Amino acid sequence: MSPYLGVERSDKGTNGSSNVNTLLAGTRSALEQLLAKAQDNLPEECLPHIAKVDFSTANTGSPYFPSPLKQTEAISALKAVEAGVASAIADLSGGSKARIINVDLERATAFLLSTYLATVGGLDKSDPKVKKLLKDTDLLQAQSILYRRLSANLYQTKNPGEFFHLHGSLEATKALNMIGLEGHRPDLTDYHECIKVIEDHVKQFTANELEEMNGKIQQAGVTCMKWEDFQATRHGQELLAQPPWKVESLETQTPAVSFPFKTSRAPKPQILSGIRVLELCRIIAGPAMGRGLAEYGAEVIKVTSPNLSDVPFFQVDANIGKHTTDLNLKDPNDRKIFEQLLLSADVVLDGYRPGSLTRLGYGPNQLIEIAQKRGRGFVYVAENCFGHTGPWSSRPGWQQIADCVTGVAWAQGLAMGLDEPVVPPFPMSDYGTGCMGTVAALVGLYKRAKSGGSYLGTTSLVQYDIYLLQLGLYDNQIIAELREQHDDEFFELRHHDSVDQVGKRALKTMRRTHPELFEDRHMQQCFSRGFNANVRTIRPVVTIEGYWNGFLRSSRPNGFDKPTWEDWEVDEDLIKA
Repeated sequence: MSPYLGVERSDKGTNGSSNVNTLLAGTRSALEQLLAKAQDNLPEECLPHIAKVDFSTANTGSPYFPSPLKQTEAISALKAVEAGVASAIADLSGGSKARIINVDLERATAFLLSTYLATVGGLDKSDPKVKKLLKDTDLLQAQSILYRRLSANLYQTKNPGEFFHLHGSLEATKALNMIGLEGHRPDLTDYHECIKVIEDHVKQFTANELEEMNGKIQQAGVTCMKWEDFQATRHGQELLAQPPWKVESLETQTPAVSFPFKTSRAPKPQILSGIRVLELCRIIAGPAMGRGLAEYGAEVIKVTSPNLSDVPFFQVDANIGKHTTDLNLKDPNDRKIFEQLLLSADVVLDGYRPGSLTRLGYGPNQLIEIAQKRGRGFVYVAENCFGHTGPWSSRPGWQQIADCVTGVAWAQGLAMGLDEPVVPPFPMSDYGTGCMGTVAALVGLYKRAKSGGSYLGTTSLVQYDIYLLQLGLYDNQIIAELREQHDDEFFELRHHDSVDQVGKRALKTMRRTHPELFEDRHMQQCFSRGFNANVRTIRPVVTIEGYWNGFLRSSRPNGFDKPTWEDWEVDEDLIKA
């Protein structure tokens, strides 16, 4: 047990009464387990701050999600660690002192479904009219055409009881061709017909055959495993020996770099104000790392290629607080611009397939040369699906892939009374991984300020799921209560139902059972010049006494801003919110 967690304290609910319930007890336990796993990848100075974190909640009953997985507890513990490292950074300015730190469990839970709660122009991701307000970055129509979208889905194989998550990624044609289907089928527009046609073709192959075929075309598909089966694999055993995130030294020659603690127009100081971040990421987990740093005041430029697909609606939530710019890092002129940005960057975030940025010349070891030339180190944080060690570390993947390979999907299905896996609602492992990446970046920055040098932070979706599964599942009594409380419609889902269907039904039942999650107090709204509409997003989860956690600018689509660190706007409505 951490010496800082042996002290009992009384957590208070929002009504001020003692609120010792399943979620709070589970969150304290999750925090204790997390610190034990991550102790060598955290500065000691953050531990007293973490010990004083107060967890507040309006919940006096059951867990929020119709799921056996302790997601609220896991993310709340991670947010407490994030806040503790941020508070240790604040000590570098004003000296070490106790601060009141709060993690709101409702807001932490809502963070895990951020993209489902965000709206642009009053429209959420499920509203077909929202497309008119978005930038079309679905370049290969992998999202906008239902048949192609369902190329990323869980299907039964030739062997009964065996399931494979086919994943067309952001392209779809490769995966569909692999199982003998055309990349486009204009005749298939019905949800159930699409599923039947694709699953009938997947059923022609065993999981082993699909794995072999999938490997040849380097797509992000995977056999759906149970937790005990994943633990028995060589890759599982190697990842189980790893902490949830790792922060390692890249070089030790460059001197210590003090935090700028730059003044801004925020109501109070921001801990990362003046820190510059280049985010080279897509979809959710990687951008969530940059979102976390922007929340503490960092200047984050999200750099995307105009030639690569991205999911349009995810940008509404993911790009809050940032500037976004398009640069093709294979183009000599764009490379020059990027390298100018690099000269004054503090952090580089990498969310692409392992080795992608190294092939472009901007991997962690290649940045050492730039660090030594400029006399100031970098913090480089990379997240991926399978982790950065082990036989599967080079495999591509996304949230559903991690949830299927680790046993998360089987845990969900079995708890629903099924003998089949179901991918859990919402991209929760994406957001959890993003939070772990934010922590790794904060730790790297702290180490750079104290000791100099450059640092490499690594984490992955699979590592988040391992942490989650090692917390254990809810017991049978709680699972029975969840099945009684939530809508029957949710428990009618099956393995082949899409993430859209699972999320839609989960959202509906959670709005009824836990309205406290959806209160206006958790949301912030501001006009976005990029979307030319009001954008509504989740407020920050953490509050730290004496500092302001929040976003200085509204969201925008990818590629909206010029590639420069100069002349950044501040949206007053967000500061006043």
